[in-house]
Amino acid sequence: MAKPNTDVRGKNHGRRALKLAPVRDAKAMIASMSPTLGNGVFVFCRTADRAIADACFEQAIGFFAEAEGSSFILPIAAAERLGVDHSIPMRLITLTVHSALDGVGLTSAVAGTLANLQIPCNIVAAFHHDHVFVPYEQADQALAALVELQQHEGS
Repeated sequence: MAKPNTDVRGKNHGRRALKLAPVRDAKAMIASMSPTLGNGVFVFCRTADRAIADACFEQAIGFFAEAEGSSFILPIAAAERLGVDHSIPMRLITLTVHSALDGVGLTSAVAGTLANLQIPCNIVAAFHHDHVFVPYEQADQALAALVELQQHEGS
């Protein structure tokens, strides 16, 4: 019997994992990336305070342990409640292609496309997908640019 999907904290998501092979070829990754703009507003924040880090971890959609302290990606409402920096609100664009962890070219194509439009981005590569955080005000422009990139590569 297959186990249900769970996140790093063991939360059950109630769906079965798909057994699709990851895409490695750059052209195929870009042509299949199908960028989607998610709901919500997020912030990147940091703390060296263990108690605040524990509270952030409970709300985080992503985190990284750095030498200077823990970094978190939080919903903006959680950041406000916890009193951590929330001065750069961001939206999340998910590239829904199952890109291979050892695939080459997707991240650079996305970052380059956005850089040409002066849109900053923070890209988080997870196991199944890449996630692009862009400034709140530029989310629609970023999504349109990535859809255009996908269409251009797919033609």
